[in-house]
Amino acid sequence: MDSAINSAVGTSLVLEQVQSAQQAQMQVFKEALETQKDQVSELMASTGAEPQLADEGNLGTLINAYA
Repeated sequence: MDSAINSAVGTSLVLEQVQSAQQAQMQVFKEALETQKDQVSELMASTGAEPQLADEGNLGTLINAYA
């Protein structure tokens, strides 16, 4: 009976450690996504004027296919 209890407690501790590791990994992932979002926002803001659609030809007259 004692071995079953020890096994359950051991499993519980391992699962708790795994959950803590996953939370730390998720936090790092969220920070990386936030950094990428900020970098893309800065890049988009630095382009200045809004790109215009093409006036002639087969590409870019309805949507900006050159972007």
